[in-house]
Amino acid sequence: MTSSQYSWLPDHHLGVAATLAHTDEVIANLSEVLYAFQTQEDGIFQLAEVPVGEYSQSVVASVAPIPRKVQLLVVDAMVGLRNALEHTLFAEVEYRDGDLDAKAARQVEIPANETIENFQKWIASKRKNGPPSLQADSELLERIDALQPYHRVQDPSDHPLAILAAHTNRYKHRTVPSTAVMLPAMYREDQMPSSLSDLPRRPEAPLQVGEVIAENPIGTKVMVTLFPTVGINRPDTARWPVLMKELDQLAHWVRAVAVPRLITGAPSVVPALPARYAIAVGHEDDRSSLAGGSAKAAPQVHLERLSARMVRADMGETLGAMQDAPEKDQITAWLESLSDEEMLRRMSELRATFDYEPEIVLANFAIMEGMRDEAVRFGRSVAVANDSSLGKGEASVVS
Repeated sequence: MTSSQYSWLPDHHLGVAATLAHTDEVIANLSEVLYAFQTQEDGIFQLAEVPVGEYSQSVVASVAPIPRKVQLLVVDAMVGLRNALEHTLFAEVEYRDGDLDAKAARQVEIPANETIENFQKWIASKRKNGPPSLQADSELLERIDALQPYHRVQDPSDHPLAILAAHTNRYKHRTVPSTAVMLPAMYREDQMPSSLSDLPRRPEAPLQVGEVIAENPIGTKVMVTLFPTVGINRPDTARWPVLMKELDQLAHWVRAVAVPRLITGAPSVVPALPARYAIAVGHEDDRSSLAGGSAKAAPQVHLERLSARMVRADMGETLGAMQDAPEKDQITAWLESLSDEEMLRRMSELRATFDYEPEIVLANFAIMEGMRDEAVRFGRSVAVANDSSLGKGEASVVS
């Protein structure tokens, strides 16, 4: 990709790419804290079995406290996304109207109106002191209008700009985010759904100590797969979406929809801004550095990392049970040598079968045999390398 492909991005807007890259780095820092929290040895919540009559209830006994760093990094990320919008608008107004006096500068802002009436009131408030480019019927106002929540007729409060404004208004002026451990989905092994989309959904709410999450007849053991996560409360609502999913959706909208619309007036641009590029070093040509950036955002990396960890654990157990399998440590070392992307790619080669169709079962077994053999070869290559290294060490001692 060449820097000329960012011809849609004027020089006076190059700074927003850095703002977005910095925000993605903040989200990456958040993901590191979350990953350590979510993968702690004892889990992020514990269960106790409580007999009640002829049944045994699985009751939440304790919930791990979420590090306060999570809340602070969420604030930084949300404010960073809001800043990307506000800075883009201000840069465009100054480019069109020149330096602004104090009164006009205070009028430059991105509204988040859920009704057309409120948006029209916002426009009217700019008549007296607002800059020329924010006067009624201006091209820039049309771009701001296109981003307004009121265009989502069914539920304007669920529009990305409305959600982002709710978060940032709360965090800047009142308090830090409310986060909580949640269990949005689970299933019994004897009632495995045909796909993840068919998972029975639990209430979108924080997990509470004393909450009953399962119940079985006493003496009956049923394996249950749980999907715990960390959620965030949307201010002034009872909603608790998954934290990283909320950030991912807002960051993508700001980067791929809102910023390009404010700059060009078009609903999308090609190429899209990278999620991240090198901003810790100076660049003679910022456009070339953008072209070398990464399209993969921090929330996606976080999801892949968690998913790959689960796959490695399941795959290690399955491979270890196969005939002629190498030692557990050797299997673990081989799996750890694979990148998260490679681990998930290999998992995607296995086809789900809920009726144990012979062709699919045999195909999956052949794939697993191939992976077992790779683990064996990996162990041999490591052994050879170690022997070679030991030989060199011995030779140097003798000489």
